[in-house]
Amino acid sequence: MRKNRNGNSASNVARLEKALTGIVGFDEISKGGVPKGRPTIVCGGPGCGKTMFGLEFLVRGATQHNEPGVLMTFEETSEEMSKNVASLGFDLKTLAARKKLVLEYVRIEPSEIQETGEYDLEGLFIRLQHAVESIGAKRVVLDTVEAIFSGFSNTGMLRAEIRRLFRWVKDRGLTTIVTAEKGDGTLTRYGLEEYVSDCVIFLDHRVTDQISTRRLRVVKYRGSSHVADEVPFLIDERGFSVMPSTSMRLNHPVSNERVSTGVKDLDDMLEGKGFYRGSSILVSGTAGSGKSSLAALFAQQTCRDGKRCLYVALEESPAQATRNMKSIGIDLGKQVKRGLLRFEAWRPTESGLEMHLLQIHKLVEQHKPAVVIIDPITNLLLGSKNELHSMLMRLIDYLKTQEITGFFTALTSGRNKEIEETDVGISSLIDTWLFARDVELNGERNRCIYVLKSRGMAHSNQVREFVMSKNGIRLLPVYVGSGTVLTGSARLSQEARERAESMLRQQTKEEQRRVLAGKRKALEAQIAAMRSEFAQEEARVALVTQQEERRERESSHDMLEMGSYRAGARHGKVVGPNGRITQGDGGQA
Repeated sequence: MRKNRNGNSASNVARLEKALTGIVGFDEISKGGVPKGRPTIVCGGPGCGKTMFGLEFLVRGATQHNEPGVLMTFEETSEEMSKNVASLGFDLKTLAARKKLVLEYVRIEPSEIQETGEYDLEGLFIRLQHAVESIGAKRVVLDTVEAIFSGFSNTGMLRAEIRRLFRWVKDRGLTTIVTAEKGDGTLTRYGLEEYVSDCVIFLDHRVTDQISTRRLRVVKYRGSSHVADEVPFLIDERGFSVMPSTSMRLNHPVSNERVSTGVKDLDDMLEGKGFYRGSSILVSGTAGSGKSSLAALFAQQTCRDGKRCLYVALEESPAQATRNMKSIGIDLGKQVKRGLLRFEAWRPTESGLEMHLLQIHKLVEQHKPAVVIIDPITNLLLGSKNELHSMLMRLIDYLKTQEITGFFTALTSGRNKEIEETDVGISSLIDTWLFARDVELNGERNRCIYVLKSRGMAHSNQVREFVMSKNGIRLLPVYVGSGTVLTGSARLSQEARERAESMLRQQTKEEQRRVLAGKRKALEAQIAAMRSEFAQEEARVALVTQQEERRERESSHDMLEMGSYRAGARHGKVVGPNGRITQGDGGQA
């Protein structure tokens, strides 16, 4: 068992108990919420969201965690407070009627205190105690601490009373949020509250280049580790939302399923299968290179596959984009009517990056898409690249955790800019990166596209010509000759020359084959004639030979007869023609 520095087992060490605030993102960065049964200071300048933080802490506690709460205000009445938060969907009056919340307004006038010279916290404690006991409250919000201590001029007494207030809520186990105004060079006006509080949360509302941004930082948290970096937060119609970049872990699920790009030729460049589902895709390139067209084709293909797609356009209105895409045979309006494609468009300058991120989160939750398209992300470059990089990193991580395929387009600046970087610096976050560019040759600009990288799959290294027509998009193999890539009319001219040369070569080959066939025919005729002549000569020789053999046989026969005749003549016997032997002269027959 693991030991701590004192030799005690870790499981036996009492851990700090925490209370979930219910505020989106904050419980994550604070690793469980605010310290339970202890006071927490929420400080910052005017309009930074201190009161909203405290109110949401109370409402979420009452509605989600069954922990009733007390809201004690010193500057706004209960009626004013109820109206202020009604737009966020918080019905304080209904919660009060259900005994989930007590709204207590305490009026404090520093001028009256100065006249009487009498002021202490006993009356406050009595009223707070009564409010807590009336509903069995577990949570308390005091808004604001400056109003409570405005009657104290003695610093020593002020410090003592602050300690006394915090000890009072601690002794009763009340999880308390105390709001405080930012001081001059200090977190709070008096510079004392942050020292006696167990947790200090600082809220900041800044404007940079006319863009408003809110930031939150957990300055102090006794007995607990926490994220100490500044993290952005938003206040919208749903309340308080904190979006930390450090909360995302690289443990999202992955899929082996492939989804078509919508362009068969592009699928062929990616093993013939397309992208991985749930991956991140970037199409970057110069203006007019076809990035939005590829995005529209991917959206159309997703809907044809029966899946939902969210298309966020940051340059064109839905009507304009739908009209323009019809020129290349893409009917996005049909998919919108089917309810599969949700087309959203807004100007990037209408809000800060965090509001854009939150808006996309909401749309994803509402539409539940399989694919999210952002066209183009470079329009979001409103502040620094680091801020945009952080926002896009959180967006990509969020989409991957939901197994949603993210498709982004990005405009590259400069005509001959090197491709190994993007203007928004997210190439390392991208799984498949396509680059579209223009090639200028012979007075023409023609589009080309190639795959820079595609993680986890084999992919083509070819540069393909990108041709758009009323029938869609085709990727043609470009002609490469003498170290030059030819596209457009130059490619067509070269192909025509090659066809003419090929035809001439073919004709030459056919003529050579005809000549050769004629020679072969003549040779075969000559061979046939020679064979015929040879056969005739062979027959003549055979006849002569046969005649000679017959003559030889006849001659041999004659010679035999002649020999027999002569022999018979010597003995007086003659063999006649009939073979009879006759007697010669002087002999007997």
